Amino acid sequence: MIAVGAGTAGRKSRRAAGRRPKPMQVQFRTIVSPHQLNSRWGRRIYWLVLVSVVLLFTLAFVFPLYWMVTGAMKTPDEIAEMPPTPVPQDPTLDNFAEAWDLFDLGTLLVNTAYYAFGAWLFSMVVDVSAAYALSKLRPMFGNVILGAMLATLMIPPMVILIPLYVTIVDLGLLNNPWGLWFPAAANGFNIFLLKRFFDSIPRELIEAAQIDGAGPVRTLWSVVLPVSRPILGVVSIFTIVTAFKDFVLPLLVMTDSEKMPISVGLSQTAGAVTQNQVMGGLVIAGIPMIIVFFVFQRHIMAGLTAGSIKG
Repeated sequence: MIAVGAGTAGRKSRRAAGRRPKPMQVQFRTIVSPHQLNSRWGRRIYWLVLVSVVLLFTLAFVFPLYWMVTGAMKTPDEIAEMPPTPVPQDPTLDNFAEAWDLFDLGTLLVNTAYYAFGAWLFSMVVDVSAAYALSKLRPMFGNVILGAMLATLMIPPMVILIPLYVTIVDLGLLNNPWGLWFPAAANGFNIFLLKRFFDSIPRELIEAAQIDGAGPVRTLWSVVLPVSRPILGVVSIFTIVTAFKDFVLPLLVMTDSEKMPISVGLSQTAGAVTQNQVMGGLVIAGIPMIIVFFVFQRHIMAGLTAGSIKG
């Protein structure tokens, strides 16, 4: 009897030892339960709400662009009608050609491209160098320096506009591209993005370059920059778009009509032309940035998420 009891207990203990613990089920608490969501009416209401929200936000962003394009295709009498017509009754493209000549958009676009390229070049040099130093060279009080840079993002731009303008005047940079390039050279947000990406680069790559005799500059040029193309593309897009759409600082610095960017040039001439011609000029001014967005839209999201997960 004792032997039989011992054998039975041994078999039970072996079966118990061979059992695997059941995986713990994770319960998600939501407003709508999964059972209600999987029901017929639940699915219908879900898709109705989703489609409504998407259409609402799409309309909010696309409608101003649609209104600008259709306004440029209307006649002066039609664009002044009240209530306004949603679709041009007699659409015409003459306003675009007239806006090109009246605003001298060719010169304004060349000036804007020149200022944007300079802002991009100096921003790349300053922001990449600062982010690389804070990420890989680890200077003394690096976190304090980074915190001070990020703290500048909390200051409204209008607060520092007057000191910035006074500095530009004291340096004699009015009607000078350097008056726009110097303020754009250092950007705390760009430095933060670049540093986060540089932090995700394996330390082994840096150490391998150092073993081969590469200094900090050679390591940055030959190792860090080639693997940082996604974030460099994002920072480049942000810098170019910011330089392209900036208005207040160029309005104060570039007072010469031959040196104005397109944002300032359109505003200075808008009072002397009709409203539909202004719309035509705005449409032409927005085309370059729309093209940039559609060409590089996937790089924007890829660069923003790159370096956020280490593994």
